[in-house]
Amino acid sequence: MRGADHQQSGMFSYISAERRVPKDHPLRAIRAMVDVALCNMGPQFEAMYAKVGRPSIAPEKLLRALLLQILYTVRSERMLMEQLEYNMLFRWFVGLNMDDPVWDVTVFTKNRERLLGAEVANTLFAEVLAQASSRNLLSTEHFTVDGTLIEAWASHKSFKRKDGGGEQPPDDPGNPTVDFHGERRGNETHQSTTDPEARLARKGPGKEAKLSYAGHVLMENRNGLAVNGCVTAADGHAEPQAAVAMVEEIPGQHRVTLGADKGYDRKDFVQELRDHQVTPHIARKLTSIIDDRTTRHPGYAISQQKRKRVEEIFGWLKTVAGLRKTRHRGLLRVDWIFTLALAAYNLVRMRNLAAAAA
Repeated sequence: MRGADHQQSGMFSYISAERRVPKDHPLRAIRAMVDVALCNMGPQFEAMYAKVGRPSIAPEKLLRALLLQILYTVRSERMLMEQLEYNMLFRWFVGLNMDDPVWDVTVFTKNRERLLGAEVANTLFAEVLAQASSRNLLSTEHFTVDGTLIEAWASHKSFKRKDGGGEQPPDDPGNPTVDFHGERRGNETHQSTTDPEARLARKGPGKEAKLSYAGHVLMENRNGLAVNGCVTAADGHAEPQAAVAMVEEIPGQHRVTLGADKGYDRKDFVQELRDHQVTPHIARKLTSIIDDRTTRHPGYAISQQKRKRVEEIFGWLKTVAGLRKTRHRGLLRVDWIFTLALAAYNLVRMRNLAAAAA
């Protein structure tokens, strides 16, 4: 018998969102880990807000919403608020009841700026790493470092001379035509008016140059979890400097290994690693500084195999987390969202490892 196509929706529902979300849904394991991290961050949240006044958006809900934006590739905070209006799964993860009003997008953005100033992303990242360490998922001896370019939220039209010379009156004030062919443009003489901290950079010879930032990740080799990360200006010399800075933050005084691609095969960088008690397991160029005293050990071949997994992190960040082209401007904001995205990647990775072990 064919059922009737009734269009009138029910007025009431007595089934909670907790019961509607399947027991084996991937977000359940992630939500449990996030709740533990946010509970430990309670004292930091208390110090961020005044004791009196109108209540703000709960920072716990704010961070859960931002994690959802990363996990589900929601391209803007306005669309995130739209999803929270009718998506029951999103409401359950954030902690909103079905009748709770959704925040105005401007209010949400202003509250997110408060978290930016308090370096909450770094604390959340550290709390997630602490849970991974308690589960014995992290290697303390073998690591891999790599970097990538993150396209800035600025176009070539905004890349203008710093001295203001050579500008023509715009033919269209809203979207002017810019002819920069034949003009020599560089970071020394030009700057973006949209994002002044972005730098013109390219991935390699023959590639197009884009306004970009440089993202760096330090990965442990046991399970491919990110243990450190940062964003720097894309000046062409940032990768070795960022790698040394992240290596210095590895806890302990024991000797460790560091895998990397051929771009890190530089004499000064290798010597600095050795000074920090780090064995450089770097891919060799034709004229390499890495000699047989390093490559003859079996661990070198293992590091060369493991180091390729860092590309999985960059692939996830650029496709799922939406960092192929960042939606934020300024080095501080891009670094903040990059760190938060690394925390989200580790949460997904830890959930998958737990599911595989079950």
